[in-house]
Amino acid sequence: MSSHRDEPDSAHRRPPGVSDAVVEALGALSKALETTERARGHLYSFHQLTGGADLELDLAVGLLREAGHPEWAERVRGEILGRNVIPGRWTFQIVEEYNATYYEPFKDIEDRVRRELAEGRDHLYEAELKERRRTDGHPDHTARPGAVPGTAAEGGADGRPERA
Repeated sequence: MSSHRDEPDSAHRRPPGVSDAVVEALGALSKALETTERARGHLYSFHQLTGGADLELDLAVGLLREAGHPEWAERVRGEILGRNVIPGRWTFQIVEEYNATYYEPFKDIEDRVRRELAEGRDHLYEAELKERRRTDGHPDHTARPGAVPGTAAEGGADGRPERA
């Protein structure tokens, strides 16, 4: 069995001098970015679903022709197949613009704030929440993989790191 002490790794411990307020602010910023990641995923779903629907129109156009309705086949082909989803743009262009004008700048500023205020450490808020919620000595509540339950490092009276 490993002899790692049951404490968070250094990447998930608050650097000296970082206040509770900063950890909370970084947690909120991180949560906002994570929500943006989810929104971006939905945007990719929109892109792929719309593209798949457009490709399916090829079948619909062919089937309308075979069913004896070439005028409707031509109307669907001419008016809907390959149509812009908003003026001048297909979904790939919407995704590209979202990435360039919102997602990448958001990701960049979140990274710069973390580097400036917390030595680049990520998920400090969640790491500290995990420490507060762990059951000391329980094998399924260790701080990290390979840690030995009940071997907490020096810290507060309960063996957990003290908050700044």
